[in-house]
Amino acid sequence: MKEQILYTNLKFLQGVGDKKAVMLAKELGIHNYKDLLYYFPFRYVDKSEFVEIKDIRSDEVFIQVKGKIIDKETVSSGKNKRLIVGFADKTGRIELVFFAGLKWIYDKLIIGKQYVVFGKPSRFNDTFNFVHPEIEPEDVYMSLLSPSDKGLTYKYIPVYSTTERMKNAFLNTKAIAKITRNLINQCYGKINETIPEYIVKHYKLLSLQEALINIHYPENPEILSKARLRLKFEELFFMQLEHQLQKSYRTNKSQGFVFSHVGDKFNNFYNNNLKFSLTNAQKRVIKEIRNDTRSGHQMNRLLQGDVGSGKTLVALMCMLIAIDNGYQATLIAPTEILAQQHYNSITAMLNGLNINVALLMGSIKGKKRQNILSNLEDASIDIIIGTHALLEDTVKFSKLGLAIIDEQHRFGVEQRSKMWGKNNVLPPHILVMTATPIPRTLAMTVYGDLDVSVIDELPPGRKPINTLHLTDAYILKLYDFMHQQIKAGRQIYIVYPLINESEKLDLKDLMDGYDSITREFPLPDYQVSIVHGQMKAEAKEYEMDRFKRGITNIMVATTVIEVGVDIPNASVMIIQNAERFGLSQLHQLRGRVGRGANQSYCILMTKDNLSADSKKRIDIMCSTNDGFVLAQEDLALRGPGSIQGTQQSGVLELKIADIVKDEPLVRTTRDLAQFIVSNDPNLSNENNLLLKEYFLKHPVVSDYSKIS
Repeated sequence: MKEQILYTNLKFLQGVGDKKAVMLAKELGIHNYKDLLYYFPFRYVDKSEFVEIKDIRSDEVFIQVKGKIIDKETVSSGKNKRLIVGFADKTGRIELVFFAGLKWIYDKLIIGKQYVVFGKPSRFNDTFNFVHPEIEPEDVYMSLLSPSDKGLTYKYIPVYSTTERMKNAFLNTKAIAKITRNLINQCYGKINETIPEYIVKHYKLLSLQEALINIHYPENPEILSKARLRLKFEELFFMQLEHQLQKSYRTNKSQGFVFSHVGDKFNNFYNNNLKFSLTNAQKRVIKEIRNDTRSGHQMNRLLQGDVGSGKTLVALMCMLIAIDNGYQATLIAPTEILAQQHYNSITAMLNGLNINVALLMGSIKGKKRQNILSNLEDASIDIIIGTHALLEDTVKFSKLGLAIIDEQHRFGVEQRSKMWGKNNVLPPHILVMTATPIPRTLAMTVYGDLDVSVIDELPPGRKPINTLHLTDAYILKLYDFMHQQIKAGRQIYIVYPLINESEKLDLKDLMDGYDSITREFPLPDYQVSIVHGQMKAEAKEYEMDRFKRGITNIMVATTVIEVGVDIPNASVMIIQNAERFGLSQLHQLRGRVGRGANQSYCILMTKDNLSADSKKRIDIMCSTNDGFVLAQEDLALRGPGSIQGTQQSGVLELKIADIVKDEPLVRTTRDLAQFIVSNDPNLSNENNLLLKEYFLKHPVVSDYSKIS
């Protein structure tokens, strides 16, 4: 097939060879012709524009000048030599300076001949010059501006991202542009279309070949815009189509355990152990999950809810439905602290109901671990709570019906998929939970294959957290406030971004902070705990337990306490160097307080001089407690990778699309994918054979092999 050329090893491309191919693979992950075609420039230099010498300004980046060589001279300075070339147009004179290859350049440049010079001007002794500029005879240069028979032109020159190692190996942006040009010439006419003609026509898209040529070597800004649109459309469309095919397969073909009834375990808990009424949002979500688990198809649902919205209670009640139907359930948390907390709270809530709950973490060893594994395999354990340890092959269930993954962005796709293999017959129902609200655009892009439930209502009686911004100049007033809060019986978190002092970053470090706090709040009147990620699990648990029981007044910590730790009496969260955190992380930290009936406070401490972005983040935090508003702002400010760990999951490695700026295109491609799959779930229609061919060649997940 003609497109097989795209999978040719890059070393065979003219201008590459073995060494450069290895460098491109190591530094950029470019292995074959197709990888290079899809390595897009990040900007372009307009080579059709010229600047007159009299108009050169020192602050300009790269410019080009058209003129002639008027003189040239080799100048010695000790052992060093340099070539100074006089270059002039009708408006003035400038010098071109060369420090290497002097003889070759001297012989090449002809006095009186017209040239085009391209480079970055600099000023020396009040005179402008170009150091080692690109220089081309004007007649040769102008011929390159005319499109070739393959549509290539030098009018807009692509600029590619490179690394220092690449530059040292003579693989700068100019070299990449050259080999890309060679590649386009070699692949011209051999790039197959991937999107059916009816879609290309309806959305007025360029062909794939036109788009790939013009994304590298556009003839004008208009065609570049069309090339970007086509490639963004393709990238988002196939992502959305993949999600919809997965969802369709699961809904229509994949079998799941049937939880046919609600039994005694659920009803006894609801009638006897539940101490307060469920919110309407919690009831709605439980019904959605209930409908999934009795449908006969495997559930894959995302449950998102703001901090303190009651996700854990919903998860527990769903686990009770699984147990009532003869199945086991598991809850997986990202850290031992959070797993231990889930275990403590769930066992307390289930008191007196004769339900066997176990805890499995990496720190549990020996005979105790073996007993847990044995009891799990013979169905003596109803619910098991734990960390990544539950994903190990040695952990076997008797009949796992429901797997719940808490703070799912901490788990990669591969780790989550291991839960599918825990049963020999059918995969368990999967519920993934997050306390980080996800903007709708991000949810439909990253989790398009999942059904989404939202708890958008906080339990009654919760008071909004009062968020304040203070600079270091107010530290004494802050201490006075802390004394008042402790005197009133409250507890306080102080969070630092680092454990030890960093020479590169001007940050308060945890240990300095701990020393300052213990001086201001000394023994025996005050007790201060410290927790950070480098402590042993036993030490962390000891300090957390002291804080939970109210023995310590202040907890000095890093972001290890970001997720899930629930201490109702802690009513003050102080975040040092708050400008160093993103909005979502600040919101997660703030969510550690406000769990009780007392008024809670979040105090954002920063340096005096903030950047515009930092000030905007701090101002937004102080203006709202709504996690969804903050998530949308964070998405706009920092991109998707910061919000949901999407870079870790590997599902948002977009080459050209931007889910914030291209939100209308995200929606368009999602609607199109839904329409296609709802009308042709097997992609068997003649119009969709190109799409079917694409997924048979790119089996991202094994389910695609079942598309027939």
